[in-house]
Amino acid sequence: MRTRSRHAVLAALGVAALVAAVNTAVLVGGTRRPVEGPIDCALVLGAGVAEDGAPSWVLHDRLAEALALYQAGRVRTILVSGDHGRREYDEPNAMRAWLEARGVPPSAIFMDHAGFDTYSSVWRAKHVFGASRVVVVTQRFHLPRALWVARSLGIEAEGAAADRRLYRGAVWFEAREVLSRTKAFVDVAGGRKPRHAGPPISLDQDGRVTAG
Repeated sequence: MRTRSRHAVLAALGVAALVAAVNTAVLVGGTRRPVEGPIDCALVLGAGVAEDGAPSWVLHDRLAEALALYQAGRVRTILVSGDHGRREYDEPNAMRAWLEARGVPPSAIFMDHAGFDTYSSVWRAKHVFGASRVVVVTQRFHLPRALWVARSLGIEAEGAAADRRLYRGAVWFEAREVLSRTKAFVDVAGGRKPRHAGPPISLDQDGRVTAG
């Protein structure tokens, strides 16, 4: 029994060390640094919306940051990527509507309806929408993972932190990132393809081609 317990402890320590190493690699590789020159798009990562389509505060602040980037001329195109896996739940159209209501023309907004997780959103930004230079818009707790995934997939990426308030559940968000960063490492290492790939969509056209 003692030998078995010792092996269990050693195995647990080994897993913990591996998780720590992976998280360190993602955090270091996902540090914020600027991308010089023209940007293909601001990539706004999705988050929760209410039944009436109103964005959660987390998503609201991501959209507000993207709007600020657009108004400042840093980006000319905004790619909103989120969950639209079922008719009654639609993050991308909620994001589009919020931006349009604040003056962003529909032609400048592209919707990714299959951004079911961070990896899928970033993978599709490159392989479906052809983006190679992006500003990733999300909160600070999320940015290192998103930037690390983008750079690992060959995208030049800078981060725009959307933190504009204290968020309910912030401690949980931070704790969850440990597992999420580990999963992201596995996704990249294994070359995972998202559930939906789809045909290419050029960002050099009217964003309304992504209506749906």
